[in-house]
Amino acid sequence: MTEALKARAEKIFLTGVAAADPVASTASALRGLDPRAGAGGRVAVLAVGKAAFGMTRAAIEVLDDRVRLADVLAVTHDEARRLGHFDVLRSGHPLPDERGHAAAKEVERRAAELGAGDMALILISGGASALLPAPAPGVLLEDKLEATRQLLRSGATIHELNAVRKHLSTTKGGGLLRRLRPARVATLALSDVIDDDPSVIGSGPTVPDPSTFEEALAVLVRCGVVETCPTPVRERLEAGARGAVQETPKPGDPAFDGAIYRIVGGNRTSVRAMGAACAAEVEPEPLEGEAREVGAALARRFAATLPAAYAAGGETTVTVRGGGKGGRNQELALAFALEAAKGPLAERSDWVFLAAGTDGRDGPTDAAGGIVDAATVTRIRTAGVDPVTALEENDSYCALDAAGALLRTGATGTNVADLVVFLAE
Repeated sequence: MTEALKARAEKIFLTGVAAADPVASTASALRGLDPRAGAGGRVAVLAVGKAAFGMTRAAIEVLDDRVRLADVLAVTHDEARRLGHFDVLRSGHPLPDERGHAAAKEVERRAAELGAGDMALILISGGASALLPAPAPGVLLEDKLEATRQLLRSGATIHELNAVRKHLSTTKGGGLLRRLRPARVATLALSDVIDDDPSVIGSGPTVPDPSTFEEALAVLVRCGVVETCPTPVRERLEAGARGAVQETPKPGDPAFDGAIYRIVGGNRTSVRAMGAACAAEVEPEPLEGEAREVGAALARRFAATLPAAYAAGGETTVTVRGGGKGGRNQELALAFALEAAKGPLAERSDWVFLAAGTDGRDGPTDAAGGIVDAATVTRIRTAGVDPVTALEENDSYCALDAAGALLRTGATGTNVADLVVFLAE
């Protein structure tokens, strides 16, 4: 029964992933948008993110002879598959690297070539912020990398992380749009941000930035890294907070006049698709907070009121305390299994719980997430691994792998944050 439930839960999860298909969603939006260049101008396509290939494919198919392959550029991560004969630049994720720095320079070069008669179609998807690092003057890529690493380890939210990134970059927080002008600009975004905030998706390269240097500096303070982060990072944010560095463009800036922005899909779309697939109880609010706490809370909730089917989405965080291996979904699933083992759910063998990332990669691992049942904790211990210690050491990958409880899907070609499924007979 459990194996059948696991197969059903994975199928429901993949239904959610399919609802975020970048080809279909981008093609649909483009047909309604119909971007055209002015007389004698050209349409330039820039796609950045984990869904870059799918979104680019849709743009080429819909725009047809309105775009030349020479004017198409995709920037994506290592695991993505190439589809087409357009220019492709590889970049690092989740941490920026020199390849991404080179890609950002190429993007800025192409942007500078566009004129008033041209059209720039920007396609943004999950991972875009890390994939296109463009350090501000005085800040080295290594500085941004170390600051990002420290913030990730300290449990910074995506909103906090992007507020800092935007103020250390020349392309984020509206910076790319400044470089694309005077060309017309249209942006389509496949959102990996829970509230679909355009200023956070990909760190908002073509939209106004409501965050400030002062707020970015406060993130370093809250995360406890203001003293340990690289000196150029701290000094730039402090200078900006004093008004000594120009702020990112804000709402009302004339640079955004006439710019088009459309969100073509996101996490809630996927959650609704999962709910419809299994007549599930759909969580009305996104799952957020510390992964282990969210997992434990869900286990206690389902022990009290057992739903036949439950679907949710969101993006939790992990505060790294140990030196183990894993991701936020694996940690969430392990915490759920441990809490479930303490109560009524341990006495049942007819439930499964799945937590996974829609991009197919949870943290720096080869797994999308975890799928656990009432026997998972026992199987972990039988394999000689202490699941409690594994959770404390952020070693959820090792624990779940020992129990055969990792979910591996491979790269999906999309990214709309994380999905959760619970099923019970």
